[in-house]
Amino acid sequence: MNTDISRLHEAVSWQQLTPGCTITGSMTSAAFRTGEWRVDTPRFLEEKCKQCLMCVPVCPDSSIPVQDKKRLDFDYDHCKGCGICAAVCPFGAIEMRKGEK
Repeated sequence: MNTDISRLHEAVSWQQLTPGCTITGSMTSAAFRTGEWRVDTPRFLEEKCKQCLMCVPVCPDSSIPVQDKKRLDFDYDHCKGCGICAAVCPFGAIEMRKGEK
């Protein structure tokens, strides 16, 4: 078991959970590597990318970092592998790989 998760199990009891596990604080996803849930993995093909940045705003997990007006490789700690970025890329610069983590 992931050590971060096992520490969480030790730190949180069921009595501390909110009804329906409602998130009551902000920025809680930054504390968890939710990318571990991923089944499919996007692969950034830099040589095909034209830096149009169309993939960036559609990512529901903000997993496509941008620096100096250029996208970088994926933040795999938070990417869930939904494939929306690959679907909107007009240049085929993102391909989805089955089963890779």
